Amino acid sequence: MVMDELSTTHWVLLGIGSFIMGMSKGGIPGAGNLTVAIYALVLEDALGPVGVPLSVGLLLPVLISADSTATIVYRRHADWGYIFRLLPFFLVGTLIGWWVFDYFQGGDERVALLKTLIGAILLGMTILHFGLKIRGKKKAKVDATINSQDQKPKGSTILGILFGSLGGVATMLANAAGPIAQLYLLVMGLPKYSFIGTSAWLFLIVNIFKVPLMIDLGIISFQSMSVSIWMFIPAMIGAAMAPRFVKFLNQKLFESMVWFFIVLAGLRMLM
Repeated sequence: MVMDELSTTHWVLLGIGSFIMGMSKGGIPGAGNLTVAIYALVLEDALGPVGVPLSVGLLLPVLISADSTATIVYRRHADWGYIFRLLPFFLVGTLIGWWVFDYFQGGDERVALLKTLIGAILLGMTILHFGLKIRGKKKAKVDATINSQDQKPKGSTILGILFGSLGGVATMLANAAGPIAQLYLLVMGLPKYSFIGTSAWLFLIVNIFKVPLMIDLGIISFQSMSVSIWMFIPAMIGAAMAPRFVKFLNQKLFESMVWFFIVLAGLRMLM
């Protein structure tokens, strides 16, 4: 990767994307999906088609810096029961993603196939969630979770296997697992601070696990780190500032924002 090919405009856009990612990790739900698109488009513009897979490796250290900040801010709000339920299957899915990475980066048609699959699953799960709410079952499940810390929703383990495995593949191939984990945690009915803290710790662990795999694939290198390290600053600032905004978000608005960005991400993957 020739970093000299990044123009001033490219650097500015990467900085803006990093700040948005930090805001997403710090509590503004779903905003990080925009960062994934910004990085891919900037690297494609600078380096051609090869820039798209390289953008995945360029973004990972930035994600870790934002995750680290978010775990400090929300250190008292993580629900480790959900983390332990998702984490093993996230790691398995990550290894699968590492194994098939070359295949799905082997051409535009294969990349489009993967995006379509993930987008369809996201939208399908969203429809399922609202279908359950209409029939009254979803409301009872959420209320039971909120009112009792010891009682877990029925089917949460099975959903953890499904969402964890899918999320692991998505995070390895495109850093796109945020909406999948958010969908699971939202279905489980976590309050907003537990939602944010749990997500931050989960992805910090998973993203650190991905580093040697991406080095092996050649998409993290000394050259890519020479750019990523400068993006730590806006990402960490965004993550530190986000709680000020979260403080004024009520639970209903918070959940609405999450669902909006999940649907938006699903639609974007279908395009």
